[in-house]
Amino acid sequence: MTDDAGERPLGLLEMTPLNPAFRDDQHGVYDRLRSKCPVHRDEVAGEFLISRHADVRATLSDRTLWRGGEHAEEASFLARRLVQQRAERGDQPISILTMDDPDHSRIRPPLAQALYARVAKFRPEAERIVDETVAKLEGRDQFDVLDDFAVPIPIDAIASILGVDNSRLDDFREWSEGVIQFLNPLRTEAQTEAMMRAGEALSAYMHAAMADRRRAPKDDLITDMVRLQAEGAALTDSEIAINLEALLVGGNLTTTDLIGNAIRLFILNPDQKRLLLENPALIAGAVEEALRYDPPVDITGRIANRDIEVGGCPVKDTQAMIFMLRGANRDPDAFDDPHRFDITRKGQPHVSFGGGAHICIGAPLARLEAQLAILKLLQRFPEMKLVDPDAPPQWRTLPFFHGLEHLHVRPQ
Repeated sequence: MTDDAGERPLGLLEMTPLNPAFRDDQHGVYDRLRSKCPVHRDEVAGEFLISRHADVRATLSDRTLWRGGEHAEEASFLARRLVQQRAERGDQPISILTMDDPDHSRIRPPLAQALYARVAKFRPEAERIVDETVAKLEGRDQFDVLDDFAVPIPIDAIASILGVDNSRLDDFREWSEGVIQFLNPLRTEAQTEAMMRAGEALSAYMHAAMADRRRAPKDDLITDMVRLQAEGAALTDSEIAINLEALLVGGNLTTTDLIGNAIRLFILNPDQKRLLLENPALIAGAVEEALRYDPPVDITGRIANRDIEVGGCPVKDTQAMIFMLRGANRDPDAFDDPHRFDITRKGQPHVSFGGGAHICIGAPLARLEAQLAILKLLQRFPEMKLVDPDAPPQWRTLPFFHGLEHLHVRPQ
């Protein structure tokens, strides 16, 4: 398929930071795809690529569509690849991330109930974590916003909610970095080996922690889950463990990237930084605009469970769809002047957390952490500048995730 100018649009596997044509002009690629081929069949990946905001939002809101790749036709590379990778790991449960009903509606509600109750009273602890992390930056000539700030906050936060001892935080950071490679369809053999080691260690920790909480309950999410199980929630130990692991892994990387991307945006847009510092109440909207403008996740997927139509294009039963979240978030039909970072923006919601039955379960925690972290760092270092403003940003190469390797700054 070609666009109106006769150019072949990039395929899904070409839209990663590993491809210079995409890395150096990402939103140019999204703009062309959205305007010329908004519902585009990528025959190599075996997926429909959907990039218009209206199509993405409407289709993700369809709670009947499948999430699990086992439902996809054999031609779907990405969906079937994830299924193959699960098979390679042995007969292990899957998380709600790729689970369909009836299991999804059995497992997600008790997990969400327990997690949201924890998040609702977590603000004082989140403030403590952020304040202590900011304090460690005092007196330094320069620091890395990622390694020194955005990386430790999410892992410390979810570890606190889970009830992890502080002495194990380094282990949790290492395990999280390893397990996230499960979502990398292009990972190397070395990355696969690291993923397997991390997954085994994390699973062993979770099962041991659950057994410990049955003997000696604590005020934490692991205790909440084993208590719900004892009270009749139809959850196995393995299902609890894999979903708590998913909270750790998914929330760690993406919230780190949200914080890092947002700090960079404020440094590059001093008028918006000044506006926020003069009006701290704008922080909630500022985080939503950062999520729209530079979100940490590029894509999400669904499988058609019947013949449907998306944006006027027929999609047949079992065909796979990939939704270009970053492209949809810059759709001019949904957002005025979409390539402008504006923390007072009103109107359409972004799609960075997905939608429908599989909307990101960790969104409330991510929002809380990001609001506190971004505002407190900017308030403490209002004159923060890039160490080398002319250097290109150092984006990580993990496919379909969007975050910085480093963001070196001077406090003054």
